Amino acid sequence: MTDPTSKYSITMPRDIADAAKARSGPSGLSAYVTAAVARQIERDNLNELVAVAEAEHGPITDDEIQALRDQLLQARRQQPRNTADAA
Repeated sequence: MTDPTSKYSITMPRDIADAAKARSGPSGLSAYVTAAVARQIERDNLNELVAVAEAEHGPITDDEIQALRDQLLQARRQQPRNTADAA
């Protein structure tokens, strides 16, 4: 079952609306805008989480960010390759 929906009227610059319509495809503009808003909410929530963590533990340093990027890269290299990708 899907969540209930409501109809809204929004205002946005015409060029952005035209680009969104062109990219929305068969799912339509409403689905495209809904997905974009959902992604923004996820980003806002993540930014709030980072702010809370930094308030408690101090700001994240560039060295810490690079160390985590290195760990992620190493983990990706250690994952087995998908045989469909190799073909």
